[in-house]
Amino acid sequence: MMQLVSLSRVEKHASSAMNKLHEAAMKGDLAALQDLLLQDPQILHMPTSSSPDGTPLHVSCLSGHASFTKHLLTHKPELAKEPDSRGSLPLHVACAKGDVEIVRALLAVDPDGCLRYDREGRTPLHLAAIKGRAEVIAELIRAKPESARLVTSQGESAFHLCVKSNRVEALKVVVDCGRNDEFVGCRDKDGNTILHLAVARKQLEIIKYLLSSTNIAVDVQNVKGFTALDVLSQGPRDLRDMEIKQLLQRAGASIMYQTSLGRDTIQAIPIAQPYIKQNSDIKPPVKARKQTDWLGRKRSALIVVASLIATVAFQATLSPPGGFWQEDFTADPAKNGTEKSHHVGMAVMATALPKAYGQFMIFNTLAFLSSLSIILLVVSGLPIKRRRWMWTQMVTMWIAITALTITYFIAWIHMTPEDNRGVLNTVTRVSVLLWLCLMGIIFLGNVVRMVRWFSRKYGRSKGKEREASPAVEENEHHEL
Repeated sequence: MMQLVSLSRVEKHASSAMNKLHEAAMKGDLAALQDLLLQDPQILHMPTSSSPDGTPLHVSCLSGHASFTKHLLTHKPELAKEPDSRGSLPLHVACAKGDVEIVRALLAVDPDGCLRYDREGRTPLHLAAIKGRAEVIAELIRAKPESARLVTSQGESAFHLCVKSNRVEALKVVVDCGRNDEFVGCRDKDGNTILHLAVARKQLEIIKYLLSSTNIAVDVQNVKGFTALDVLSQGPRDLRDMEIKQLLQRAGASIMYQTSLGRDTIQAIPIAQPYIKQNSDIKPPVKARKQTDWLGRKRSALIVVASLIATVAFQATLSPPGGFWQEDFTADPAKNGTEKSHHVGMAVMATALPKAYGQFMIFNTLAFLSSLSIILLVVSGLPIKRRRWMWTQMVTMWIAITALTITYFIAWIHMTPEDNRGVLNTVTRVSVLLWLCLMGIIFLGNVVRMVRWFSRKYGRSKGKEREASPAVEENEHHEL
């Protein structure tokens, strides 16, 4: 019984001492560390596996106390090799934190820590790449160059992690320190190189760097048979697509696609030369590709403009001309309606100029809903790739722009004092006249295009019917 009590006291003492040591590590208090070492020289040799924070060295690295860390390593260098409950070394913690001085101190004691994995299958270099710690990456590769070639449990190299986290400077350091162009082109478990990932994420700066400063292959295919240019064409539309496409094509990239020929191998054929049966005189549908490109560019432009109009209209509702009342007010009936009641949060314009406020909100709502309709049509996934659908969206866009313009003039007119109305009326008339002329020209131009399109389409169909009718009559004659 006495032995159990004595053992319990020892455990309590050890637990109290470790708590004090962790507190000193968290604060970086060297004086407290010295006192604890004087009281118990073996305190650093106590087991810490039960602590969720790991060893005092883990705590010190996480808190960024370089002097305290060096002091701990001086008294017990073996702490650098002790993992915490997550399998992370102090070096993992320091690399994620980005403290170069602490990383150097840890590498001086245990350079092989660069090659150790935590329980999530990542090395210290992988964590530094994810966090974009460029200086730390340089120190790690300098200590162990082979660390740049290690991959995570998901098959991702430090190159892949830099691109996935959009860490441009960190990527440059990994490439410059490694200087292994063959490894720059390594693939993850899906067969993607870092160029595939950068193109999929539209990371323009990284793409420029890879194409100009490395020898990465631009036509490597992933497990789906896609090159980097394929990934761009398969992904969502973006304003950066055109520039990325030009960069890839200048570097010699081509679009590939796969066909099933009863084998497991991928048959890659450039889309610029579509698959055509041998001895066939059919030419590639160049016109169809041009129409697709035109529709794609129009959709991209429409959704950008519609998003901008929706944002402006939404903001106009939240901030109408004159703002909002900041206090409640109840009108006195004895004043015969010269004053109007209002409450906090009501629009000042709605109380002072109800008719103008109604007009303002009607046209602003029309602009808002029209722009949202365009966005909904584009992102809905409906088969709206024909020109007639694009014209419908363009008409909706005209409505949205016109409604927003009227909203602007309503706000302008009612915010201007009576003394300046003369100049304002002149400017308004001229502006509206020019706007109507512009809209009329655009409208007439599109009507002409639509009429020509209908005439070509139905004119050809009627011509084919006329050509086919004599042949039908002749067949009927022979049958008779």
